[in-house]
Amino acid sequence: MTITRNDPGKVLSRTVEYNGVVYVAGLTADNRAASMKDQTTEILRKIDAALEKAGTSKSRLLTTTVYVSDMSQKEEMNQAWLAWIDPNNPPTRATVGTVLGTPDTLVEIVVSAAK
Repeated sequence: MTITRNDPGKVLSRTVEYNGVVYVAGLTADNRAASMKDQTTEILRKIDAALEKAGTSKSRLLTTTVYVSDMSQKEEMNQAWLAWIDPNNPPTRATVGTVLGTPDTLVEIVVSAAK
C-alpha cells in the first residue's frame, strides 16, 4: 500500500495518508496572543483545510487528541469545538493537560480521519 506524505518538512509532514486514513500532525495557532477559545477556532480552521486538501472532512473524523496548557480553561476550548464539530459524526476524543512548545501555545490538536 502506498503512503502519501503531504506538505513534508524537515521535521514532519502536515498529513500522511495510508490505507484510507488521513493522519493530521499536531496543529497550533499562529496567533498566540489569542485566548484558548480563539486559538482553538484557528486550529480547527487549519484542520478543515488539511482535511480538504487530503480529500476528506471533519464529518469523517475518527479520533482526536486535544492538548491544552491549562485544564481550568478547557471549557473555552470546548466552546470552539462544539461550534465546529459535526454533531452527527463526532469522533473519539481525549483532552490532555500538558506543557506545550511555548508558554503562549494554549492548544494543540491532532486528528485522524477516514478518506
